[in-house]
Amino acid sequence: MTDGYDGGASGGWDPAHHALRELVTAATVRIHRTGVGYAPEESGAFLGSGFFVAPNWVLTCAHVIHGGEGGEVTVIYQTGPYDEPRAVPGKVAATLPEQVEGPVQGSWPAPDLALVRLREPVDHACVYVSERPMPHYTEGRVFYAGWAPFQGRPQPLDGFLTVHGTIGGWSAGAQMRLGANELPLGVSGGPVIDPVRGEVVGVLKSRSDHGPGGTSIGIERLRTLPVAAPNARPHDLYRHGLRHHDPYQHDLYQAVCHAHDRHHRDRQQPSDSGRPTWTDLQAELGARPGRTLSPHERVELLGRLADLPPPDSTRGLLDILHSLPGFRLPTFSPAPRGWRDGLGALYENVRHDGALRLVTEYAMRVMTAERPVTPFVLAAEQALWEWIRQAATRLDSDYRSELARRRAQHLGDRQRVRPGRDRADHRAGEAAAEAALAHRTGELVTHRAGDPMAGEGRAHPRDIGLDQSVLLEVEHLAWNRDRCDWSVAVLRPDGEVTRLDDGQGAPLADLAAQVAGPLAEAFRRCDEPGRPVPLHAALPHLLLDLPVDEWRLRPGAEPLGAERPVVVRCKDRDQLTGEDGWYDDLQGDDLQGDDLQGGDLQGGELRSDELDGGELGGGELQGGAPHGYGAGFPGVDEAADRRARWHPAHPEGERAVTRARAEILDCDDAVRRPVSEVAVLRALAPGTVPVLCRQGDLRYPDDATALGRIVRAGYGVVLWRRWTRRTDSVCGEFHRGARMTVDDADGAWALPDLVHGLRKQVREGLTEAFWAKDIALLYDDPHHPLPGAGDLLEAP
Repeated sequence: MTDGYDGGASGGWDPAHHALRELVTAATVRIHRTGVGYAPEESGAFLGSGFFVAPNWVLTCAHVIHGGEGGEVTVIYQTGPYDEPRAVPGKVAATLPEQVEGPVQGSWPAPDLALVRLREPVDHACVYVSERPMPHYTEGRVFYAGWAPFQGRPQPLDGFLTVHGTIGGWSAGAQMRLGANELPLGVSGGPVIDPVRGEVVGVLKSRSDHGPGGTSIGIERLRTLPVAAPNARPHDLYRHGLRHHDPYQHDLYQAVCHAHDRHHRDRQQPSDSGRPTWTDLQAELGARPGRTLSPHERVELLGRLADLPPPDSTRGLLDILHSLPGFRLPTFSPAPRGWRDGLGALYENVRHDGALRLVTEYAMRVMTAERPVTPFVLAAEQALWEWIRQAATRLDSDYRSELARRRAQHLGDRQRVRPGRDRADHRAGEAAAEAALAHRTGELVTHRAGDPMAGEGRAHPRDIGLDQSVLLEVEHLAWNRDRCDWSVAVLRPDGEVTRLDDGQGAPLADLAAQVAGPLAEAFRRCDEPGRPVPLHAALPHLLLDLPVDEWRLRPGAEPLGAERPVVVRCKDRDQLTGEDGWYDDLQGDDLQGDDLQGGDLQGGELRSDELDGGELGGGELQGGAPHGYGAGFPGVDEAADRRARWHPAHPEGERAVTRARAEILDCDDAVRRPVSEVAVLRALAPGTVPVLCRQGDLRYPDDATALGRIVRAGYGVVLWRRWTRRTDSVCGEFHRGARMTVDDADGAWALPDLVHGLRKQVREGLTEAFWAKDIALLYDDPHHPLPGAGDLLEAP
């Protein structure tokens, strides 16, 4: 298709268009009834086509999924020609129109769209969806893809269609007329692509009964998705101490579009994948969005816009667009609804010489729009400003100076407003904390005598988590690393310990089964309706990544992490290794042997002849021991350092100068990197909560000891994700989710409940929480040490 100003040609089939075909095919899926696999003979359950419009979201036609049962379907996808197809359950999240009474085949009313939410997170390709409205496309050719039965089984299908104008004019049912090619049954729901710009503009809706071709519906019709009522069942990701609610919980359109834009932004980061991206393809095609941005500039801008909360309303977005100098907003139906829609509207009515300035002005006004202030939002605004500043280098110096002054004024206004806003945010956090405590204890919140915050109606952050808990302790056998001893106990707030059961020499592979009965008994003693007691898993440092949260008490039961808060604690801090450089020969597989237990490190002594010139890995000797603390060198420094790390991440009162802040240690723009040495970890800023994106993705010699080094550096709160994905997987959503969860909390004390909530939402199939799949949390309060001073509890 052409529009007279982007250039390009729809004829021909060059290497760039071959790459386009591969990208489209990788993101196009087939939809079946539930309960089927992907065997060729199962075409009888085949319903139609669809495509991944955002991570774990499939867009198709409403009449396609109407053949499913109870809104449940099976989505079958294949990421490449040499990959095996995979079937994933899906749930219909929305249809347009919402209700249709008894339609017959081929007559489903427009817009005939449906969004399917995958029940579990998977790695897959996504199409690039145009931010331009479809009514502009009235001629040229389009590319399409889908699935259709052929010789008894569904087969992928693609080809070209000519555009013959539209049907419906400006109505909500406007469709693009397509011809010059046969459309077999089954392709409905497949994507329609502009081959000149390399972007999806529509969805195949129907085929002609009297000749070749059919119709497609514009992708912009998704803007008419209704916003859920405020009293609908919430899926708030930010309760229990976070200061703001999930901005997407009532707006499916914004959630899908923001996820789409962040995905394509993140795909431009370096990775192990050699596959081309949609943005790379668009650059090769010579696309020039709005006649001024390169595809890379556009995708970066859209990604940064998608890090901000969406517009409060369509009216607010239209006000921004109407306020742009020298810009006349075209009349579109449906009207722009999200930040990306506003950018697309700029393309339609802009002079060539003013395009960049208009886009820059739009981004500036989005950045300065009124919105709730959180640390994550401030960082997102700063990132958008950096894009604006870079883009403005192509504009005149007077305008650049004006932008800088406006940015400074915006920051000044924020500083003047934030004290009151912070107080309101703090009160909201207090209310959430109090609700969380009441939920856990079932009691009114009280304060200690003399507490300076008493009488303010708030929960003291350090009170969170002091209710009863169940303690599972595991200890490696020094002579057999595949076996362990274990015990289960109940801990009361006053420190009283009730030992229930223990075992010796259990195989690690059978540990979950052996402790299931004792854990179930402990939970029976402590749980109250709606208030499950938390589980503290005290593990040796080489087993900190043991997936206790994934264990089940019985077949068919929920995983423990979805059932209750589950946190990890380090049982053997006294056996952690010394300073970096001291155990160079004890890396990787050697750490699974007897070196760390029963050897020289266990006795708490180090011979002077083992030191090299009075140093240990660069640590100065102090009083006969190396600088710091650790295995073999117990001293007064450990407890003090742990408390010093703990307090900034658990701020108290409005005057707190620090807050918890996530720091991703093993992944830099999707590139795996080694975790730093202990000395570097100790130098991180106060309030840092270490985060590991790819724990278990072992690429460096010391990766097996990464968690141990972090604990060794004095950290009592660590968040990580067990890496079970492909090496070329996009990890931007995990980075974003981890930073938002940690940074926007009123303190790290909220993380056990937040992680529990995220695990529940992953289990329930909530797409917005899928970034949190396989997460684990170490939460080891130095003010409440484990009982027994490192000795395994024994049942009486």
